[in-house]
Amino acid sequence: MPSEGGSPSGTDRRFMAAAIRLSRRHLGLTATNPSVATLIVRDDGQGPYIVGSGVTAIGGRPHAETEALAQAGELARGATAYVTLEPCAHHGRTPPCAEALVTAGVARVVGGASDPDPRVSGKGYAILREGGVEVVEGVLATEAADAMAGYLTRSLKKRPEVVLKIAVSADGKIGRKGEGQIAITGEIARRQVHLMRAEADAILIGIGTALADDPELTCRLPGLEQRSPARIVLDRNLRLPLASKLVATARQVPLFVVAGQDADGGRREALAAQGVRFLGAETYDGMIALPELMEDLAAQGMMSVLVEGGARTAATLLEEGLVDRIALLNGPGTIGADGIDSPITASQLPEGFREIRRTRFGDDGYVEFTRNG
Repeated sequence: MPSEGGSPSGTDRRFMAAAIRLSRRHLGLTATNPSVATLIVRDDGQGPYIVGSGVTAIGGRPHAETEALAQAGELARGATAYVTLEPCAHHGRTPPCAEALVTAGVARVVGGASDPDPRVSGKGYAILREGGVEVVEGVLATEAADAMAGYLTRSLKKRPEVVLKIAVSADGKIGRKGEGQIAITGEIARRQVHLMRAEADAILIGIGTALADDPELTCRLPGLEQRSPARIVLDRNLRLPLASKLVATARQVPLFVVAGQDADGGRREALAAQGVRFLGAETYDGMIALPELMEDLAAQGMMSVLVEGGARTAATLLEEGLVDRIALLNGPGTIGADGIDSPITASQLPEGFREIRRTRFGDDGYVEFTRNG
């Protein structure tokens, strides 16, 4: 809700929306820090205009406020700062961003999402108010939180945000047994999936998908090839072939294999020699314990995991209550009775999810759902 500093205007919402769009630029690239954006906006009587902009730098430092203030210089004095997340209040290698905004002479700060970090929550805004800065909180807070859901999930649940991406045919199938990858969606939709990969910290699949499809799981959009996230394969018994595309690219794009403690030591050494890294896993009833794995991924700094296969992995994650977001792509074609049933369709959605956006990519439909609460 807006603070006593005043209610947000249409201009406030417009610039906050622009800041949220800017914040997506470094999703998946800011380590344990969220990808935040800041816009410094002046109005000298001829209408508002941007004099400084910043987004959390690759690796997590400098913060967005520091970048935007450096760009604005003296023009920040008396201006309004639009920040997608409450400015930090704790001392680290650099002074808190809230203090930097006060020192720069910013007259007004419009904030988006609240930060659950106890070192920040409410304290950043308090520093601003004590410095004589007008503060308006919670402008487009839902939209801002959606853009940094990985950071917020990791902060609150101590695990990454899990995004389940599924492409489903018109007859509710995700593939055909024994035939590897089958094109369900068109080129435009596939490009959108590559963009999702570029914004994630990791892509996760089960060994069944790795064996059936021999995927590469990289981002292949022109200009974004370097944004390929880490790949993770659930492979308790180390069945991943040395000749697979995943292993062949392990030195270029990180590849983590989640194996059981009793996995073959010779296979482990052979994969490691190709650059494969390993994540130890607890097992339960012969399967990898996914809640504990997600905690381990968060401890490694991962904030968002995109799950791309297969049906068993998706179903298990749903049963464990670990899926936070469902990205459902609906292709117009059919596969037939010998196809593999999707664990989710638009008409068979797990309980506790709500639709947040719907669009089309060429001939394909797209619906996105998030977990309630």
